[in-house]
Amino acid sequence: MTSDDVTWLALAGVLILVAALLASAETALSAVSRVRAEQLQREGRSGAARLTSILADAPRYLNTVLLVRVVCEITATVLVTLVVTHVLEPVWLRVLTAAGSMVVVSYIAVGVGARTIGRQHAERVALVTARPVGALTAVLGPLPQLLILIGNALTPGRGFREGPFATEAELRHLVDLAEQSRVIESVESQMIHSVFELGDTLVREVMVPRTDMVFIERHKTLRQLMSLALRSGFSRIPVVGEGLDDIIGVAYLKDVTKRVYDRHEAETTERVETVMRPSFFVPDSKPAAELMREMQAKRMHVAIVIDEYGGTAGLVTIEDILEEIVGEITDEYDVEPVAVERLPSGAARVSSRLPVDELGELFGVQIDDEDIETVGGLMAKHLGRVPIPGAEVVCEGLHLQAESLAGRRNKVVTVVVRPAVESLGSTAANGSDDGHSMDSRASGVAHGT
Repeated sequence: MTSDDVTWLALAGVLILVAALLASAETALSAVSRVRAEQLQREGRSGAARLTSILADAPRYLNTVLLVRVVCEITATVLVTLVVTHVLEPVWLRVLTAAGSMVVVSYIAVGVGARTIGRQHAERVALVTARPVGALTAVLGPLPQLLILIGNALTPGRGFREGPFATEAELRHLVDLAEQSRVIESVESQMIHSVFELGDTLVREVMVPRTDMVFIERHKTLRQLMSLALRSGFSRIPVVGEGLDDIIGVAYLKDVTKRVYDRHEAETTERVETVMRPSFFVPDSKPAAELMREMQAKRMHVAIVIDEYGGTAGLVTIEDILEEIVGEITDEYDVEPVAVERLPSGAARVSSRLPVDELGELFGVQIDDEDIETVGGLMAKHLGRVPIPGAEVVCEGLHLQAESLAGRRNKVVTVVVRPAVESLGSTAANGSDDGHSMDSRASGVAHGT
């Protein structure tokens, strides 16, 4: 080994040390928040002003740090390779020694050790390295940004204007670390992760499908609308014209109540279309986060979701989107029903989610229908629409009556079942005066708040 080889190895060691310092600085700058930096500046900490300036435009400085670190690591690898080429003879041994040694050194010194220090002492490291990082960025100027533009031009897709280095995965990792260190609670961590996921969620994933919608025809009276609203528990009900794919507006229970209060005769003389408000239509491929911002700006709580063919796919409310972040929203009236409750009259109160097989065993009847699985599905199929309290149907020798609602979406959760004494027909209606449509594909939509 010559003196030149020793010089190259020493220079490689210095470059690895610089790369480790830059890795530590990168980690520390990513871990310190802008709010904390401003607090340090108010406390008069040395370097805090520069740190605040860096965090105000963090991607620009982090990209510079990343570029210089990569240059240092690659240059150190080249120098070690030159030395190994002079010292060792077999080619395979040269490759194995150079690559193996640099992988181990880079992984330990840069990947583990430096980043651990940057994470454990984030504030101190960030304050110390703020000025050097600022100087590097001033010297290199727009070079990192130019390389990012070239990379975006060569990469399929739109790319990232600021570079893809401050990734969502890193932010998620920071949230997990904050939870592990008890800085935030588990519930808060889940909500933060839900916010990230909301950006990738489409409207079709959170909407109420058209099969679960409750709607009313435009020619129904205000009395029929109030009856449907009170029985279904919804305060906003879509108004349809020729069918569910022809939604012409949304009727609000508040508007109807005010109109009837001002003019009592309007209850029977005016039609629903006279009090409805315009509909707000959105495509089912729209991002949920974008829709929430739009609904906030337009002060809209209900949107009709349209599929790619222009038909009604479902309905979405702002509460549906919020539930993706905070979880299911329930109230004090929501009680989880028991699966089966025997009543003194010989009937049974069952959950709408009870499998039809268990219902058949309960009453000793055979229910052969491969298209449905639950009691609620059985009622919906024979009614041709979404059941609401009071809906009745006779099938397979059983009389089923929808009973109670629960949840923010006001779904029927209990059904009273008894042996059929007299035939009510295959689809006993749940009232002819409430405007609940008989469309075989769906039953309109409404979300009460």
